[in-house]
Amino acid sequence: MYRTTLTFDRLKEHYMTPRILMIVTSNARLGDTGKPTGLWAEELAVPYYALVDAGVEVTLASPAGGPTPIDPGSLKPMGENDPVVERFLADAALQARIAATSKAADWDGAQFDAVFFPGGHGTMWDLPHDAGVTRAVERAFAARKLIASVCHGAAGLVTALRPDGQSIVKGLRVNAFTDAEEVAVGLETVVPFLLETRLRQLGGKFEGAANWQPFAIRDGQLITGQNPQSSHLVALELLAALRGVAQG
Repeated sequence: MYRTTLTFDRLKEHYMTPRILMIVTSNARLGDTGKPTGLWAEELAVPYYALVDAGVEVTLASPAGGPTPIDPGSLKPMGENDPVVERFLADAALQARIAATSKAADWDGAQFDAVFFPGGHGTMWDLPHDAGVTRAVERAFAARKLIASVCHGAAGLVTALRPDGQSIVKGLRVNAFTDAEEVAVGLETVVPFLLETRLRQLGGKFEGAANWQPFAIRDGQLITGQNPQSSHLVALELLAALRGVAQG
């Protein structure tokens, strides 16, 4: 159910392929609790396959480079997951890629058509503090490229500034994992900050849906989604935005 019919034939006719820099977490622990976390599998798998199936080139990076940890809570035994996650688990090429990501600092966000942040609680500890991540977002924003995130992936946005020194989210409609959802999963005192609260403090016009409901929003260059259930909506918004650029 996650496949999309959007393609980029017009771009291909001109020997152009949309390029996305997808930045995932390197962090495998929930702060000092000792409990495991990492990337939420669905939030990578759903947008990744929606993009590559539509002809988009995806580059995977992370703050530290090397393997990205997968949150064990996002996986069931083989054969019991949603089809897109089963595809992810069986995809040897993609598994090899997430085991050997490049460093975010090695890439210039302005050289891509979009920068995309899948979520997972791991992002809350490393994305905001990595200079390479911040630089990639700032360069992309200044070059008027698209920036997208799902759930806790919006942690990759909170330290990025516009050329005028203001937060990139200031004055823009924005969404992420809500404070209510953080309370619902019992991690409101574990995460280093509440993402919805931080985005509001930065001047973002936060809009959200009820807990666990699919929700995504686009405002200019920014495309953000609320939770794992929103992964497909964010991918579709990004594909439609890329298609608009191609047709423009």
